[in-house]
Amino acid sequence: METTSRAGTRDAAGSAKAGGVPAALRTVEGYLRAPFPWYGLDGAFNGPRWLMQVGATADGAVRHGATGHGEEPSIRPEASAAHRERFAVVVTVATSPERRTGDGTGHLDATTASSAAWLAGSGLLAFTWPPQLDHALRDNWLDQQTEAAFELADDLEGPEWTTLSLPVDAEPTPFHYRESEFGWVLAGSTRRGVHLGAYGRGMSPYGLGFSVIEDIRTYAP
Repeated sequence: METTSRAGTRDAAGSAKAGGVPAALRTVEGYLRAPFPWYGLDGAFNGPRWLMQVGATADGAVRHGATGHGEEPSIRPEASAAHRERFAVVVTVATSPERRTGDGTGHLDATTASSAAWLAGSGLLAFTWPPQLDHALRDNWLDQQTEAAFELADDLEGPEWTTLSLPVDAEPTPFHYRESEFGWVLAGSTRRGVHLGAYGRGMSPYGLGFSVIEDIRTYAP
């Protein structure tokens, strides 16, 4: 699959522990360093908005990141389905071809809508913990599930995915979409040079719309 490396992508999607990630990548400063536009839910959404974190290459170039909408999700295995948070996270991924890293020691894969699907899928899983699962087994479960999410993202034309059209900057845009017991994931591409992924729970994706965030600082606390 043409995507970013799996290593470290849980953090990049705003879904894993922040340990080892530079503080700037977890604050608005990291978002301001991006050379591409950030996306969020459009003006029809009037709930809380918040930052997650950005993902960067080894040389510090920001390549993707996520913005949150609704209730900030937490890992609460004891929560019933009725009491899980209602949220939607939008993942923005810069379009780029396969290229060498800035330090010349390796290469970075091209980014596509599959990249956005992978980051969104792994992000959703990080906030999911089956109630019957022992804490000690959660990491193994998460590794297995994220591997499955990677394989699903590799085949957006496969039977697990359907299509739906949602507005992006007020223009109908096709997305690949799938649901699971954990929530929903979708992915597509924009005309502004970025790919979009999204995941959520408790909020229907069918009524969502996306638009460029004019000032990312409005998402900061």
